[in-house]
Amino acid sequence: MDQIAIISDVHGNIPALQATLDDIQRRQIQRIFCLGDLVGKGPDSAQAVDLCREVCEITVRGNWDDGILATTDNPTIQWHQQRLGPGRLAYLAELPHTYDFVMSGKPVRLFHASQQSIYHRVHMHATAEQHLAMFDNTAFTGHARLPTVVGYGDIHSAYIKSFQNRILFNAGSVGNPLDLTQACYAILEGAFQSAVEQSFSIQLVRVPYDIEQAISQAEAARMPELQEYANELRTARYRHSKAPVA
Repeated sequence: MDQIAIISDVHGNIPALQATLDDIQRRQIQRIFCLGDLVGKGPDSAQAVDLCREVCEITVRGNWDDGILATTDNPTIQWHQQRLGPGRLAYLAELPHTYDFVMSGKPVRLFHASQQSIYHRVHMHATAEQHLAMFDNTAFTGHARLPTVVGYGDIHSAYIKSFQNRILFNAGSVGNPLDLTQACYAILEGAFQSAVEQSFSIQLVRVPYDIEQAISQAEAARMPELQEYANELRTARYRHSKAPVA
């Protein structure tokens, strides 16, 4: 059986990303897909982009990846833009919004936030109607075969929900988890790009990493909004940020 590691929301946190990649390597998983938000919040967006470009077969665009491209007078966004540089910003601008494939006979669709846009947020405790809508074809997703499995990131809280012959999962966050103070990613197991129905599974994996090292790196970089970032990493609770994207 094939395995695919699904990572999301790295947010420039290299200790968390490296711990996650080490765990993926120990499991001998060769294929990694990323659901976006490589950048922002943490201090090392440039390194996160470089690592993900190296190891990820597919990366879709997140709201931070998109928002970081804007011309702005926001000092936090400008700080991240300067560290990324024009080449990496150009790479982010070319990322696709969605990715569709088949696994064990199941059409699978991946995107960052929802079927509507990279900015339209759907929480774990949304209504059944909102969750079912995630499987729709829209102008944003295009009109490929309707998926029966949908995976996304964005909310930084991992879960799996099965209903009405569909599976919805959130891969959580590698670099800024807001449910448990450990990096999180998902593993899909099945027959990749096979239209034949076979066994299929989704697993959520939690990976401990050195949170204080991540905070120390942000301090050394003189990162803006450091205290909010440190609080989120230490408590897995969201703190208000002045930045225009979450």
